[in-house]
Amino acid sequence: MAEAAVRVLLLLALACLPSLVSAAETGDVRVKDIARIAGVRDNPLTGYGLVFGLSGSGDSPRNRATLQSVSNTLRNFGVNVELGDLSSRNVAAVLVTARLPAFAEPGQQLDVQVASSGDARSLVGGTLMLVPLSGPDGRVYAIAQGPISVGGYQFEAITASVQKNHPTVGWIPAGATVEQGSPLGVVGDGRSLSVLLNEPDFTVAQHMTQAIRAALPGTTAVADHAGKVTVGFGEEHPDLVARIAQIENIRIVRERRSRVVVNERTGTIVAGGDIRIGRVSITHGDLRVEVNTRYSVSQPDGLLLRPGSDVRTVLVPESRIDVQEGVAPVVSVAEGTSVAELVSALRTIKLTTRDVIAVLQSIKAAGALDGELVIQ
Repeated sequence: MAEAAVRVLLLLALACLPSLVSAAETGDVRVKDIARIAGVRDNPLTGYGLVFGLSGSGDSPRNRATLQSVSNTLRNFGVNVELGDLSSRNVAAVLVTARLPAFAEPGQQLDVQVASSGDARSLVGGTLMLVPLSGPDGRVYAIAQGPISVGGYQFEAITASVQKNHPTVGWIPAGATVEQGSPLGVVGDGRSLSVLLNEPDFTVAQHMTQAIRAALPGTTAVADHAGKVTVGFGEEHPDLVARIAQIENIRIVRERRSRVVVNERTGTIVAGGDIRIGRVSITHGDLRVEVNTRYSVSQPDGLLLRPGSDVRTVLVPESRIDVQEGVAPVVSVAEGTSVAELVSALRTIKLTTRDVIAVLQSIKAAGALDGELVIQ
């Protein structure tokens, strides 16, 4: 009896296996992971304000804009102060930025970023006073205020200083309150809407149109171009939110681009594991040029006994140039080698990250890199 039950379970598993494999092959990512609905976007907010409570690390009296701002703020509280009477470095002028998400409602909290606009040394321990945040249209959408969290520090004593990260940039979690809801974009007309791909791609756009047609019978889906798919409902849909949710959760096949991204400033290399390189031989030169300059003093005899004469002491530079050229190692790469394997091979001959980036650029120029090389 037990053996019969096991056979039945095995048969059911084998029967379901093709459908599971098919689902794995046809479903890769959701539409919401690689695209967005047209009209749904964030809006930037900016403002100008003052940070108080700094322990001598604020703007110096040379910043007249900061002094004027402090004077105006105190005047709002009924305190009249002349600019010449303000000399404290406990205040810093800052620019405040935030992102107003789509469909934000009054009372919602937003994170706020604060950056010094003067010569303040640090914002540690400061508190941002009331700042209205405006959108590109000039209307106030949020109000920001609160203590600043800084991920760095700076300490100075006489001529010595210690600094970590950027102490002139801070963050206020939930530091702004929405006072006016975000302006809504046009999310379709009830009969149709547009889906915008985060990274335009003709193949992905075609896969998306096919998946939407199959998942939502009675709807039309047309790829206008590589970055936009228009979905039509035929007639006005009574529940647009439900229809958008259905579209966002449709799974489609996504073909990832073959791309190698290198950052010359930080020495970072990011590459997909399936990017291949054609047959190529790499030789990286090893030439070192060192220039040393030594200064000597030329002082004639009896200089102190002949004051007022044309004889004087001068510095004479003595330059020496040393050139060292080693034997350049050679690395041979077979057909189909991945970028990861190439980087590992280059590491074995003691090449630095910046040398590896230079080699990748040369390989791309030679036409041996099967993919896009992005240099940041």
